[in-house]
Amino acid sequence: MDTKVATEDMEASLEGCRRRTEDERVILIAGPTASGKSALALELARKLDGVIINADSMQLYEDLRVVSARPSAEEETEVPHRLYGVLSASTAFSTGEWLRQATEEIEAARMAGKMPILVGGTGLYFKGLTEGFAEMPAIADDVRHKARDLADAGGVEGLRSALVDMGDGEAAFGLNDPQRLTRALEVLMATGKPLSVWQREAQSAPLLPEAMCQRYVLAPPRPWLHERIEQRARMMLSQEGCEEIRALLAKNFSSKLPAMRAIGVAEIGAYLNGECDYQETVHRLTVATRQYAKRQETWFRNQMGDWQRIDPSNGISTQDFQLFH
Repeated sequence: MDTKVATEDMEASLEGCRRRTEDERVILIAGPTASGKSALALELARKLDGVIINADSMQLYEDLRVVSARPSAEEETEVPHRLYGVLSASTAFSTGEWLRQATEEIEAARMAGKMPILVGGTGLYFKGLTEGFAEMPAIADDVRHKARDLADAGGVEGLRSALVDMGDGEAAFGLNDPQRLTRALEVLMATGKPLSVWQREAQSAPLLPEAMCQRYVLAPPRPWLHERIEQRARMMLSQEGCEEIRALLAKNFSSKLPAMRAIGVAEIGAYLNGECDYQETVHRLTVATRQYAKRQETWFRNQMGDWQRIDPSNGISTQDFQLFH
């Protein structure tokens, strides 16, 4: 096809998307860490007069710009970015609270005539938006600390054993992620009811019905992603990253807070304390990030199997998106 014609066709398609923002359409972009989600969202926002809304649990924290690979200050200024750096690391933030705030930001974008573009790597956020979310009971701090102490001491097997002992074999053998196992134990300890019961009884309707969403998962080849992850590790260990973690650790927040469990906090903290050298720290960061990316990919495969897959390894642009045709 003639390049000029192809470009004109793309621009006509994009203009159609601009006109249809009033139809309450939303673009959702998920993917593992380091797969290029933020850059793609920025390109789409430029083309579609969009607002980028964060769907990554660690990029919520103001203390973690470098280690969470948040968009730069310049990028956040170029197009509207919402829910980035809005929390102190001293704050624990639930999926339900994110859903409330994200819904408000989607509505605000619509009211302004802009295209909402949600981007991030937290699968549970996207699942709550598109499939509904079970409102969980509030968990007292002492119960939360007890569950997290057990997770620290016994790891995944300790959590599974505790869940089985308390009668929640479904969670014990159905979940693999330590954070989700810990959450299941917290709920069981606080209420006496398994997490699955709460999920069935309190499930809300989807906030974004399928017809309103264009849903994408970036699915890069493993070697390509691993190379980018190692580059990300070296970026995290830059002077800016080290200063960021030094400032965070100086605040003496509880190690049980979600932000303090972010990849990079413990690893760079050990480096700053002289416990390991530069190359060892890069290795630790790379391994931890690869493991996290693998968990994300497993989630997307199992929980978001009907989302459209896009391979970013050869470069992607708005031409790869069949936006609301």
